[in-house]
Amino acid sequence: MIEVPTWFLQDVSRETLDKLCVYKKLLKKWTKKINLISRSTYDHIADRHIWDSAQIFEHIEGRWVDLGSGGGLPGVVLAILADGKKKPLNIVLIESDIRKATFLRTCSTKLEVPLKVISQRIDCIEPLNAEIISARALTNLNNLIELAEMHLTPGGASLFMKGAKWQQELEEARRNWQFSCDVKPSLTNPDAAILRIKDIRRVGH
Repeated sequence: MIEVPTWFLQDVSRETLDKLCVYKKLLKKWTKKINLISRSTYDHIADRHIWDSAQIFEHIEGRWVDLGSGGGLPGVVLAILADGKKKPLNIVLIESDIRKATFLRTCSTKLEVPLKVISQRIDCIEPLNAEIISARALTNLNNLIELAEMHLTPGGASLFMKGAKWQQELEEARRNWQFSCDVKPSLTNPDAAILRIKDIRRVGH
């Protein structure tokens, strides 16, 4: 059984926890074949991956797109939590790697959560007009903002989960982009942060 951390203040049903356990097992099984998560985190999937991803659940609403979903972090985790809350979401996971996209579709079937998986490059897809865009461990912030600008609807927001170098990445991104940014310290990693970015404009435009 996966235990809910004390900082996660929303109720999580037994059925939802069961689905998170099934997802954890799927991650372990498929990681033996394809690189979904780092082997160094293999014994700490719940804390390092599942609950780390769950931090942004409170922000999720409307049309939501997860960039570079990979092993479903945070996409599948948030979809499971939303399904448990009977929270209507239009969820799209983008993953260009066919094997990882197959894993994501398998998760949707096995966990009985609605997911739309697009297995194409993010920059080759027609604008998705997302109200929320999320990404975790995909690329640097400058690149993420460029991708977000393509797929965000006016007034939409991006939630980027960044590691220890988030301040450096933020400084570098501001050389090319204007945007508003709210920083929330990570609850699972003291060096990491969640960046909520809105009102994106390229510098000079």
